[in-house]
Amino acid sequence: MHPFKSHRLNMQVVTRWKNQFAAIGGVILAAGFFVSTQSPVQAQAAYGSYIGAGAAFGVTNGGGGPSEDYNTSGSFAVRYKFLRAPISLRTQVLVGGNGVAVVPTVSYDIPINWQGDAYIAAGASIVRGDNTPIGNKNSFVIQPGVDYSLPNTSLMLYTNAIVAFDGYKSSNGTAVSIQAGAGLRF
Repeated sequence: MHPFKSHRLNMQVVTRWKNQFAAIGGVILAAGFFVSTQSPVQAQAAYGSYIGAGAAFGVTNGGGGPSEDYNTSGSFAVRYKFLRAPISLRTQVLVGGNGVAVVPTVSYDIPINWQGDAYIAAGASIVRGDNTPIGNKNSFVIQPGVDYSLPNTSLMLYTNAIVAFDGYKSSNGTAVSIQAGAGLRF
């Protein structure tokens, strides 16, 4: 074989391999760019709004007589979840004993996993009557809690605490209650 033909054949082989490597490199580069521009997967706060019912247990005593004793009552809860923001509007109504307490709050929701979220809420307790789990006086409240959505159902489980600052008339003490219940998402 002529030396120039052999050199030309080698150059053709090298050129073909260079073109193939360039094409493969371009595909790898494009794939790397695509992967690097994707946003990471993040858990969403437990999806949806719900309405539920459960129980409330007072864990503090104001010390001012029977109207400030520990109390247990029924609890009704409503959560309205804003889907594009980690914010929810929540209201709990504690009914039982000789009084009713309505606790509207605004919460900041923190995703735990695909089914659950923790939250911290702030709002007010509006008390009518005496002997509620969160005292007997209107007050400012903080409400930490957890919501959990049961997989493949419309059921939600919730638990939270309500800390009512200056919740008792006689002692100006802090009233604390624990709530737990189940709800239906809508």
